[in-house]
Parts: sequence; C-alpha cells; structure tokens
Amino acid sequence: MRRSICVYHVTTLSLMILTLTQVTFSALIKSRNLSTWPKPPCKMYYPIDPGYEANCPDVVAFVCATNGLTYKNECFFCIDRWEFGPHIAFVKYGKCT
Repeated sequence: MRRSICVYHVTTLSLMILTLTQVTFSALIKSRNLSTWPKPPCKMYYPIDPGYEANCPDVVAFVCATNGLTYKNECFFCIDRWEFGPHIAFVKYGKCT
C-alpha cells in the first residue's frame, strides 16, 4: 500500500513538472521573432529517386514562400521548391500575410 502511494506521488509530480516545462517553453517560442530562424533544410526532404513520392509529416508549422503560398510545414515547401524550381524561395516561418 505504501509503495503505491509513493509511485502515485512521483507520477503526479512528474506530470506537473512536464506540464510546467511545456508551458514555459511554449511562451518562449511564441515570443521569439520567427523571421530570424534559419531557412528550412530542404536537402533532407528531397527524394533520392525521381519516381519517389514524398511523404511529409502531418505537422502544422506554417512556412511562407515568395509565391505567396502558405505551406503546412517546411517539408511541403521544400517538395514544391524541388518540383517547380528555385524561383520559390523561403520568406518566413508562419502564415503569409
């Protein structure tokens, strides 16, 4: 009985610390100027085989490009750039305004 109470307290404390950490880092990320972040590493998203279909992750992290489009994440931006040419350039992270 005593051991299960101790495990309960450790689990509760761990969850509280993780929640506090997430809230703290979320606030830091939101307050940063996203336009100063580095450009997307497009080479890691380019397919090795031209017949290969890209499999981008289902993550929402908007990227704005010079063609005026807002991409769901940097993978979609990089694949479009690979398919349609270098005239599509990175502008900033976040939605185009």
